[in-house]
Amino acid sequence: MGEMTKKQYDVAIVGGGPAGFTAGMYAVRAAMKAVLFEGASTVSQITMTDAIENYPGLGGANGLDLVDNFKQQALGFGLETVADDVSEIKRIKLDGKDAWEVIVGGESYQALTVIFATGANWRHLGVVGEERFIGRGVSFCATCDAPLFRNRDVAVVGGGDTAIQEAIYLTKFASKVTVIHRRDRLRATAILQQRAFSNNKIEFLWDSVVEKVDGLDLLQWVEVHNLKRDDYTRLSVNGLFIFVGLNPNTGLLHKMVDMDEGGYIKVNATMQTSANGLFAAGDCVAKQLRQVVTACGDGANAAYSAQLYVEDLKGESY
Repeated sequence: MGEMTKKQYDVAIVGGGPAGFTAGMYAVRAAMKAVLFEGASTVSQITMTDAIENYPGLGGANGLDLVDNFKQQALGFGLETVADDVSEIKRIKLDGKDAWEVIVGGESYQALTVIFATGANWRHLGVVGEERFIGRGVSFCATCDAPLFRNRDVAVVGGGDTAIQEAIYLTKFASKVTVIHRRDRLRATAILQQRAFSNNKIEFLWDSVVEKVDGLDLLQWVEVHNLKRDDYTRLSVNGLFIFVGLNPNTGLLHKMVDMDEGGYIKVNATMQTSANGLFAAGDCVAKQLRQVVTACGDGANAAYSAQLYVEDLKGESY
């Protein structure tokens, strides 16, 4: 194997969601040489959302279309993109300056700064049968799979915005949607709760968790444990849609930056991590609210901070 080709940039952006593409757009508009890596492992979760009602000025936008708009806008300003997963990030010296090396597809990309915007993936329940029936009844994306369950009974696990929004969407196809939630009330915003409670296709199983997923070739039923009564019931469903939180895609930075107990990256107000010259943005960051609008704000903030950092390194600060 020959020596890797080395390409040099001001900023390397890892992740192709709203945070990453916003960072890319702001970076190239600031005359920085920037490259963005959008691999299969960092596909934005928002691409799986049918309608984003709360993005200012674009109520009802489709998630996939919105991210593609972000991408096309950034490309129009001259952002370079590489469609591959990053395998390693490490500290290096570049012309005597502290810098970073990003290894992608056997090639080396060297950059003075890195913006880490890898997002998060849906958390699994970890119950018997779940993994076996993924793609055969178990799903983490109603927008992707709802048409497969036309006139069927399905269940949704979770009580947050995504769970309730997707439950409502499923009623366009399914004959009945049962929401299984471990508490006795929802966490979703009031308007979504009102829509769900007034929808005669949605039923609720409160204080309950899924203990087992089973069937023959395809999902046929789930075992539900009522935590208050401590009893078990078998719920006949053909689909189980799971929305119980996220796991951040931060394994690449293990022991390189400070993280919280959930593996989310700690940043300051300028999106700077504990590692000098490494910024983070979007759903992989430790913060209160994970939405498209906050991801875009993070991305813009991180790019501006990276710009100031690069200018300082080059002795060009204003």
